[in-house]
Amino acid sequence: MTTRTRILTGITTTGTPHLGNYAGAIRPAILASQDANADSFYFLADYHALIKCDDPQRIQRSRMEIAATWLAGGLDVNRVTFYRQSDIPEIPELTWLLTCVAAKGLLNRAHAYKASVDKNVEAGEDPDAGISMGLYSYPVLMAADILMFNAHKVPVGRDQIQHVEMARDIGQRFNHLFGNGQEFFTMPEALIEESVATLPGLDGRKMSKSYDNTIPLFTSAKDMKDAISRIVTDSRAPGEAKDPDNSHLFTLYQAFATKAQEEEFRAELLQGLGWGEAKNRLFQLLDSQLAEPRERYHQLMSRPSDMEDLLLVGAKKARAVAAPFLAQLREAVGLRSFVNQAAAPVATKKKAAKAARFVSFREDDGSFRFRLLAADGEQLLLSRNFADGKAAGAVTKQLQSGTALDVRTEALSFSVWLDGAAVADSAEFADSTARDAAVEALRVALTPIED
Repeated sequence: MTTRTRILTGITTTGTPHLGNYAGAIRPAILASQDANADSFYFLADYHALIKCDDPQRIQRSRMEIAATWLAGGLDVNRVTFYRQSDIPEIPELTWLLTCVAAKGLLNRAHAYKASVDKNVEAGEDPDAGISMGLYSYPVLMAADILMFNAHKVPVGRDQIQHVEMARDIGQRFNHLFGNGQEFFTMPEALIEESVATLPGLDGRKMSKSYDNTIPLFTSAKDMKDAISRIVTDSRAPGEAKDPDNSHLFTLYQAFATKAQEEEFRAELLQGLGWGEAKNRLFQLLDSQLAEPRERYHQLMSRPSDMEDLLLVGAKKARAVAAPFLAQLREAVGLRSFVNQAAAPVATKKKAAKAARFVSFREDDGSFRFRLLAADGEQLLLSRNFADGKAAGAVTKQLQSGTALDVRTEALSFSVWLDGAAVADSAEFADSTARDAAVEALRVALTPIED
């Protein structure tokens, strides 16, 4: 079976997406998510937003706008896992586990922290003035985002490569300290998309809110037309040949046009098409492609409960991966149940048998199962398949609750039933004596310790 490449992308919720964001990041990511060999995770990085913004209204508005933009742009939530970072409580818990192994020296070298320190020093301030622990430990939170879902590829800009490298360093350190031969974390790779467009804004510089030169994406057709009318052009009059290769208006057109449309527009500019008409052509092209998504965007923004429902479904999908994995990591670092951990050897058969333990795992088809292993590692039970980790966990808890076991034998094997359904099975034994001995061993293993 071919392993699908898991790709993870986070979107920080501190602003309103504009045309440059759409062409440079959103549209390519949505297209990439349609690859049958990709297992795509997209999340609203709202914990990260708290590092950069202390305006609750802005963060809330941005979360809605960005979610609506991705959904309106065609993101298929049935093909991908789309969720809010803050809906996954396992993320901050993993962040703490990783914080406890992350080297301070590594975090001292983080670009964002160093840049803030350098700025303070240049201004004659204390080096750490105004720097929060959120900013300082930002790379650990990003490492938790990536490592929680064992992403193979993380699409980032060149300025973000360091964060992926730091996630690798922290993950390797955890594997070394607690893996005991097991590699808990996949080592992620930064995916640099050199072909992704960096669109010019109204003044020819990179389109950015910091330059106030953006073209709105989904506000209204009128706002888009007004913005396009303000694109700076040269002074060549209608009838004079224009230079497409030195026109950022042409660059914008090129980012959305087919090859045939691009060549036709180029020829018309060379033949003297007026800038006013050229701007109208750009508007018509953009409006033809964005009118439907714009309508979907406004429908979504007017029905926030629909987005909430979709994101909660996404969170459930994400937690079906995160919860059982975090349980393994807690076990690895020693945060274990007193009931299931191996007890010190004692004289009675009952207490020695308490070393039996449940081991949960996930099948390739996404279902969850567990094994019950005896103290010597022999498998006592193998569960049936469960849709999610929570259902499997509920069964293991019920089996350990001390209620009478419903064990049903069949030929040289047996099964365990709960609430009228078979939940786990034994192996097949050589004879009925061995089978009956295994049933007794199972009963002893699942008998609670008495006071």
